[in-house]
Amino acid sequence: MTQLTDIEIAQQTHLQQINEIAQRSGLTEDEIEPYGHFKAKITLPLTQPYQPGKLILVTSINPTPAGEGKTTVTIGLGDGLRKIGKRAILALREPSLGPVMGMKGGATGGGYAQVAPMEDINLHFNGDFHALTTANNTLAALIDNHIQQGNDLQIDPRRISLHRVLDINDRALRNTVVGMGGPTSGMPREDHFDITVASELMAILCLATDLHDLKDRINRMVIAETFDRQPITVADLHVGGAIALLLKDAIKPNLVQTLEGTPAIIHGGPFANIAHGCNSVLATKTALQLGDYAVTEAGFGADLGGEKFLDIKVPVLGQAPSAIVLVATVRALKLHGGQALADLTTPDLTALEKGLANLGQHIKSMQRYQIPVVVAINAFTSDTPDEIKMIQEYCQRFNVPAVEADEWAHGGAGTTALAHAVVRAAQEPVHFTPLMAADDDLMARAQKIVTTIYGGRNVVLEPHAQAQLRRFAKRGWDKLPLCMAKTQYSLSDQPKLLGAPTNFDIHIREFQPRLGAGFMVALTGAILTMPGLPKQPAALNMSISDDGVIAGIF
Repeated sequence: MTQLTDIEIAQQTHLQQINEIAQRSGLTEDEIEPYGHFKAKITLPLTQPYQPGKLILVTSINPTPAGEGKTTVTIGLGDGLRKIGKRAILALREPSLGPVMGMKGGATGGGYAQVAPMEDINLHFNGDFHALTTANNTLAALIDNHIQQGNDLQIDPRRISLHRVLDINDRALRNTVVGMGGPTSGMPREDHFDITVASELMAILCLATDLHDLKDRINRMVIAETFDRQPITVADLHVGGAIALLLKDAIKPNLVQTLEGTPAIIHGGPFANIAHGCNSVLATKTALQLGDYAVTEAGFGADLGGEKFLDIKVPVLGQAPSAIVLVATVRALKLHGGQALADLTTPDLTALEKGLANLGQHIKSMQRYQIPVVVAINAFTSDTPDEIKMIQEYCQRFNVPAVEADEWAHGGAGTTALAHAVVRAAQEPVHFTPLMAADDDLMARAQKIVTTIYGGRNVVLEPHAQAQLRRFAKRGWDKLPLCMAKTQYSLSDQPKLLGAPTNFDIHIREFQPRLGAGFMVALTGAILTMPGLPKQPAALNMSISDDGVIAGIF
């Protein structure tokens, strides 16, 4: 029998009307704005009192081409909690068109653990990313126009830090020139494009606590320097109101559902390798307000999204997770242990044993925060009982339960054991201990991340970053939280260095201040803020029939 694709499974599922999902969530008709039959915006603040439930954070080991299925496990866990009688609400990130059209394909889960309507969520959804792209590029146009119209602020065109953005992987736009065509076409200058999910506006949207906070954060954005190296903010340009206006709908979280009817709030989508990797504070707070359990995810591995959730998002959210779920697969661990990608369906306990060190580093780094950890072993048909047993016995060394999850094939029914384990873990006391002290400077923060979270040795600053650090310290920016932009594939800054390497250094080549978001980005290794498309992009497999049926998203 031919196996159904994810999109075929989703298209064969009868979805409930969004008004029914809203009612199940505890939302009134006045608290949602339907976008068709199966999507809605949530109007905040909610009328009911804020009595938050328990927060469950799902993250993973370092991802590999073998796939970990973190989002699939997150969705399945939400369905599984509902199966065992718990009132669970999902809080997820929105997919970016970059990976959808590029290497990854769709990003709404898989098999029978999906959020839907998956085509709409994977494509334009409710327009949030378009609004962010437009707002960012409007700000860029206003900067260039200010220079063209006399440059009263004395902006140095060589030191404009705001980049234009696009929500697609386009390497040709990483470095470009604007203003060509003579005096009427602006000041010629070098410019750059980032992918929308790496923009500061995306981070601001995801960390803002309300519309007032959104406006304040936008006005604090540093967008350029003057000829005498003084910072210029959006407030200096007097356009913060216009930029916020373009985000008036994008700030509202989106309500959809899983294939099993579990309410899912999807909002914001910063990548965790080049941004902070968490969905919006507003979405997570709304899920906490509506559910006894709010299940959320942080992008890529615990070394990226997990750390950033705990060190950047939690202080704004005001609530730490009650439990952390670490997703791992037999296949990925064997790859980390040296087995070839083509051989991962072949049992290899030696490679698995070696690769378990990667899982161990992530367990230790998450336990450092004094939060209970559960390992979810995302099931594949090639897994053997001996391989599963080896993972479970390894996790016992850390006093951590390791539970199989088979949500891809069975939906919520395949995650009830995991759901019970998570409920038990969430009943344990949490003594959340932040990694950072309030007075830690950027170097101290970077060193703690490298040694405690990555298991590395030292931080090495390249000359440009050293000069920046001295300048930023004079401006009082050296105590900001730190967002490390690093490859997701390795605990180090070298993508091919798998497993759990030791005695390695992390090289920071550049700092990027994000005062509106409230943190400093550190670019490490060869990380890029505008990805490129692969040789065989996922877009090659996509189509739409004459009667409007979409195929090939995943």
